[in-house]
Amino acid sequence: MRALIARAAPGATQSLKWGMPAFSYARILVTFAAFKRHIGFFPTPSAVRAFKDQLVAYKTSRATIQLPLDKPLPKALITRITKFRAREAKVHDAKWMSR
Repeated sequence: MRALIARAAPGATQSLKWGMPAFSYARILVTFAAFKRHIGFFPTPSAVRAFKDQLVAYKTSRATIQLPLDKPLPKALITRITKFRAREAKVHDAKWMSR
């Protein structure tokens, strides 16, 4: 999980937020955590909304995707979501910096 996210968001700072591994530029891109039966992937509500059609096989909430431990990790999907968050953060930060 960590390696996938690091490749999808080059230069992102790695830290712990709320006790979970987090990747950030100026703001948090994604976080994740291991649970008994799944990996919780937290890419923000905007990413869950943007990928809702691709997430029908997974349990989701407003800002969370549950990736079951008994199924293969959806590497391509995690990569696409992380790249989406990286682009989203850069665009938002560019708008904020130009004000």
